[in-house]
Amino acid sequence: MSRSWWRGMRGATFVHRRFDREYAVVVAPLDHSASGYSLEQAYWMAQAAALAYKEPDVVEQQARDWGFDDVRHLKSTHAMPFPIEDTQAYVAVSDRMILVAFRGTEPAQIRDWLTDGTTPPSPGPGGKGFVHYGFDRALSSVYPQLRDTLAESDDDGRTVWFTGHSLGGALAMLAGARLYFEDPRRLPDGVYTFGQPRTCERLLAAAHRTAFKDRHHRFVNHHDIVPELPPEPAFTHVDRLLWFDADGRLKERAAGLGGLAGRATSTVGDPFGSATDGVKDHSVARYIAAIEKNLTPANSTA
Repeated sequence: MSRSWWRGMRGATFVHRRFDREYAVVVAPLDHSASGYSLEQAYWMAQAAALAYKEPDVVEQQARDWGFDDVRHLKSTHAMPFPIEDTQAYVAVSDRMILVAFRGTEPAQIRDWLTDGTTPPSPGPGGKGFVHYGFDRALSSVYPQLRDTLAESDDDGRTVWFTGHSLGGALAMLAGARLYFEDPRRLPDGVYTFGQPRTCERLLAAAHRTAFKDRHHRFVNHHDIVPELPPEPAFTHVDRLLWFDADGRLKERAAGLGGLAGRATSTVGDPFGSATDGVKDHSVARYIAAIEKNLTPANSTA
């Protein structure tokens, strides 16, 4: 297990205990000048995704601690006749970085629309393939606000990052895709998602794979059931998959979840039952803990 000691502009420090040994891990502060993938960046993106579940005042205080001086909150207007009407996100802006984090939804609340195959998919961004109707409606309910907010801030050389957990991961992926495919001058610097469901069909996935090579990083924690939905072959995943195995070790795999030993056992019966590993492993806290386990120990004591 691990316990966090502090997080903020100084970084983060926590301790892992394994058997009779403790391992101290120190994570540098969120790097507003970062480019490319790193596990440290994944850690902060997971923290940002978790923060999206908090109340606005908590979001603003933590964002200031992370070095952002401007925070905007995005919220749907509840104008659409579809179950996903409560889309929420925040945009945090510093002089070098723009961070967009979407709030997710717990599995017990999303099972009906997540598995609904009766509604035809919506056209993808920029005419690229198709996307899940519910995800498209959820993003569209806040995208005009997001587009206008980014337009105010992204012309000064700032990097742009998207993140989210669960439904938030699907929206982060689609928001980044929409930003780029509707204006190829605006390719996000990075997209980190955690427990993201399948969002699109193969044409959009292929276009996304080409455009977002080395920029989209999709984490899956062991038996997490949400990345198995909506079902294939109608919907598929985009690259790049980073998977935590039963021992918490991080492994990179090709797109899709086929061949990951041990995952199928979590889907027997009701995958949304409160006792299944599929639901437990979906927790954003478990994603953060899994990343912590893979960060390099600063020192260790017997």
